[in-house]
Amino acid sequence: MTKSILLIGLGRFGRHIATTLNELGHEVMAIDHNEERINDILPYVTSAQIGDSTNEEFLESLGISNYDVCIVAIANDFQSSLETTSLLKEMGAKLVVSRAERDVQAKFLLRNGADEVVYPEKQVAKWAAIRYSADHLLNYIELDDTHSIFEVSPPASWIGKSIGQIDIRKRYNINIMAVKENGKMNMSITPETILTKDVTMLVLGEYKALQKCFHI
Repeated sequence: MTKSILLIGLGRFGRHIATTLNELGHEVMAIDHNEERINDILPYVTSAQIGDSTNEEFLESLGISNYDVCIVAIANDFQSSLETTSLLKEMGAKLVVSRAERDVQAKFLLRNGADEVVYPEKQVAKWAAIRYSADHLLNYIELDDTHSIFEVSPPASWIGKSIGQIDIRKRYNINIMAVKENGKMNMSITPETILTKDVTMLVLGEYKALQKCFHI
């Protein structure tokens, strides 16, 4: 389903959001006070305007309530980010997602209109620390404060055994969601599915259980 998205702030983070939304086929209105950034992003968005997002009249002219999502990706100017977030909510924004660089910023943003907060640097740093500190961990997705999905290689002791024999759910309260081989995902797994040295597994569970099971 195509969504209408207002993106405010076209620094590195905002630009990556814009290009990805374009690839996904969504309609994006991009806003920044910098003309050069606006010109650079034009091929990737539906429309773009130069403007000050802390200016109430300018924001009102955009028809805020018509957007499915408003993303505040302003960097290095927390005051503007906070004011923009607050104004968007006051004008009837359906969903406001704002960027934070520190925990204290997140608290202020959530108190002043943000429905959700993203931490690009913190989230990527955590992912990189977990991903590259374990040789057998290939990918990592955090679902909430306690649950994650890991893509991991089977431990040596599991090779040649079936999922039923390992009984990971009973022993660790972890679910094997799929196995991946040569870049192809197989989600039609059964207790009879045999694990080989050529596959990786997508496993879901509490982070602490995953950490214990796979020695991460």
